[in-house]
Amino acid sequence: IPCAPQVPYQPSSPRQVANALALLRGRAGKTVDLGSGDGRLVLEAYKQGLRPALGYELNPWLLCLANYRAWKAGYHGKVSFLKRDLWKVNLSDCHNVIVFLAPSVKPPLATKLLAELPDDAWVVAGRFPFPSWTPSSSLGQGLDQVWAYDMKEVRR
Repeated sequence: IPCAPQVPYQPSSPRQVANALALLRGRAGKTVDLGSGDGRLVLEAYKQGLRPALGYELNPWLLCLANYRAWKAGYHGKVSFLKRDLWKVNLSDCHNVIVFLAPSVKPPLATKLLAELPDDAWVVAGRFPFPSWTPSSSLGQGLDQVWAYDMKEVRR
């Protein structure tokens, strides 16, 4: 397991959140945000019917903020924010994975996702695409751009 690089927290813009979830529209199944920050992507995923929706985050302050936002939105107990190291969680039951992480994390993460995700899973990356993968679709421009990857296609 690679040593986890420190990823600076940068909240997703409303446009990034909207674009990421637009790419997952019509999908179902367990949805996970790796490095979920203040929880905005998880809350929006739940709102769109992607359930269960959960986030993994190591920063205790951001976990508190995410839980507070869930409570404020009336989703307390409906969404989960867990203090887990994304390199140590098993993603084999995840159907939708959202990743807004730094480029340095993408190559080792690509290896982990290829090893663990089911064929019908989709990965949505924000800010930076996976360098070695071809996206099935993309939405937005510049900093708001997001990329969707169908694991069946990626493995082909």
